[in-house]
Amino acid sequence: MASQIIETNRVGAEVINGDAASKKKSIELLQELSLPKGLFPLDDIEEFGYSRANGFMWILHRKKKEHTFKKIKQTVSYATEVTAFVEKGKLKKITGVKTKELMLWLSVVEVYVEESSAGKITFKTGTGLSDSFDASTFELDM
Repeated sequence: MASQIIETNRVGAEVINGDAASKKKSIELLQELSLPKGLFPLDDIEEFGYSRANGFMWILHRKKKEHTFKKIKQTVSYATEVTAFVEKGKLKKITGVKTKELMLWLSVVEVYVEESSAGKITFKTGTGLSDSFDASTFELDM
């Protein structure tokens, strides 16, 4: 079931159903935003939506997923509903994404690429902590 924020932003949004089409569209959006294409390594996506008017995107998938980005040994958890407000080089007010730091799961609230530090991507948590990595770490594993 989609949350209230998705329902509010659904009007006028482009909505894609099905795993293959949704993955393709989410990758296209990340490319358009100049963000790494592998930020959402999700399976069984049921719906991807994007409202250009509101700058809001969402992904609904069947089950929670934990993914480890091997190059940096960082585990990230994706809830069944992931949402964010987007703009060039940035995902803001993210919901449904957590990163494991030591033994704690921290919500990731913002992801951005700064023009001044090309090739680096920064992840900011709700606690105010942030960490930067090579953007290539989050490209699709082929």
